[in-house]
Amino acid sequence: MRTHLNARLNQKHIGEEVRLAGWVSNRRDHGGVIFIDLRDRSGLVQVVAAPETERAFAAASEARNEFVLGVRGKVRARPEGTANPELPSGEIEVAAAEIEVLGRAAPLPFQLDDADISEAVRLKHRFLDLRRAPMQDALRLRHQLLRAIREFLDARDFVEIETPVLTRSTPEGARDYLVPSRARRGAFFALPQSPQLFKQLLMVGGFERYYQIARCFRDEDLRADRQPEFTQLDVEMSFVEEEDVMSEMEQLVREVCMRAARVELPGEFPRISHAEAMARYGSDRPDLRVELELTELTDLMRDVEFKVFAAPARDAAGRVAALRVPGGGALTRAQIDHYTEFVAEFGAKGLAYIRVEEIARGRDGLRSPILKFLPDNALDEILRRSGAADGDLLFFGADRAAVVNDALGALRLRVARDLKLLTPGWKPLWVVDFPLFHWDETARRWQAQHHPFTAPRDADVEHLENEPGRVRARAYDLVLNGAEIGGGSIRISRSELQQRVFGALGLEAAQAEAEFGFLLNALQYGAPPHGGIAFGIDRLAAMLAGRDSIRDVIAFPKTQKAACLLTDAPGEVAAAQLRELGLRAKPGAADSGAR
Repeated sequence: MRTHLNARLNQKHIGEEVRLAGWVSNRRDHGGVIFIDLRDRSGLVQVVAAPETERAFAAASEARNEFVLGVRGKVRARPEGTANPELPSGEIEVAAAEIEVLGRAAPLPFQLDDADISEAVRLKHRFLDLRRAPMQDALRLRHQLLRAIREFLDARDFVEIETPVLTRSTPEGARDYLVPSRARRGAFFALPQSPQLFKQLLMVGGFERYYQIARCFRDEDLRADRQPEFTQLDVEMSFVEEEDVMSEMEQLVREVCMRAARVELPGEFPRISHAEAMARYGSDRPDLRVELELTELTDLMRDVEFKVFAAPARDAAGRVAALRVPGGGALTRAQIDHYTEFVAEFGAKGLAYIRVEEIARGRDGLRSPILKFLPDNALDEILRRSGAADGDLLFFGADRAAVVNDALGALRLRVARDLKLLTPGWKPLWVVDFPLFHWDETARRWQAQHHPFTAPRDADVEHLENEPGRVRARAYDLVLNGAEIGGGSIRISRSELQQRVFGALGLEAAQAEAEFGFLLNALQYGAPPHGGIAFGIDRLAAMLAGRDSIRDVIAFPKTQKAACLLTDAPGEVAAAQLRELGLRAKPGAADSGAR
């Protein structure tokens, strides 16, 4: 049907007869001569239809934007002064001898070159949205990323192995998507939240170096960086320790970012502990493009009379910290009130502050409603620790440590963006030494920080039964510009240790056997030490493409309500299908949003 791709025609093709095909990107009638910008996957070429070629001219006259055309014509140089240097084919055009309308297009719901199309409209007509250059570029970048990943791992003796999509439901974190079994009435498969257990079984099976571009599913509330179905790079390695995994995966990320998007990452990624990340940045995924850090004041505030600070400082679970904002003294009261409302979203009850006007004048050089509650020695130490200078503003957080970290950690990023304190570039880092467990106040029990198959540090194993909060994990997260792009750990490879971890999580032996008996059994048959990591492909692709939402690098994504506007999924199914599964729909359930 065609001999060439449109945008690959150039001066060396002048005089050749070519056959082209594509969509009408633009049509212009200039005094009886019709110019068509014909688009295919390679880009644009200009096609010219003159009245002398009657049938071609008639077809060109009929064509409108997004009609699909077939063109036969001769390549010629554009007239002097009409070349378009912005197009690869900009020095030539195709004089049409024949034009055939291969497909007509109804009036478009939006113009493809419109930059202000609502996302709902784009998702409803995703097949049109995919024709737009931003989507074409993003999905091609994603392809380059996946190709670079496969080539890197293939060259290092990794084996790509697929794991089941229909599997068993296990209590690992988010809600599972369940699939009823027709053959076993009342039994259900679950779609995998990750291939975690299967990749560990592959290590027991002796493959040693595995990877998979895996589809995963989680039934959870969505954000811009979450989807109910998502893609991750899953990697597992035998006979490794943390350093082996981190070193090889750091090299992978550095190489694939360069190959896919010409993004050059530093030669060595810094590493900080989870405790240090929380202390300095209030986050376990700190954005190092923001140089602002939190200042610890808990010890300083235990003896002050200001109860707003003293009470959390005396609480073992509390924290008092400050965030210095360079030049923040210029913020208006309205802006400060706005930030107060912002931190309230993270549980903060207020946002105390001090304006630093002139440090040399001591207390008289400061402005704040809380000054009268703080003694001179405390003020002097606050200024010293924070490194405050004239013109700065200090924000304070005082509450449970989790609230202070969430509130000031988020405020740190918000202020940096508002005041243009975000430095350009790419800032990766490893965060290590995570706690193995965290306390769930609602459930009143310990939960796995990552998943229950993460190995504890050898030195901390003795605390599993009596002080689980002291146990550190052999886990590591890779963070890039404030987003976690990958996370992994050394796994538990001994059945008895896995049972102890299950016990710390409150799983009785019988329940652990019922849920994870196949894993416990496998670990008894010569399981090698092993560890791995998983990378969020959607998130990494979005970052490299400069997109805020992973929906912009997924061909057919869901909305924040886990719905597909294109196909109107999820939808109801026929009663006969449900009867085959032994199920019955609750009347009105679909309309009410019931699960």
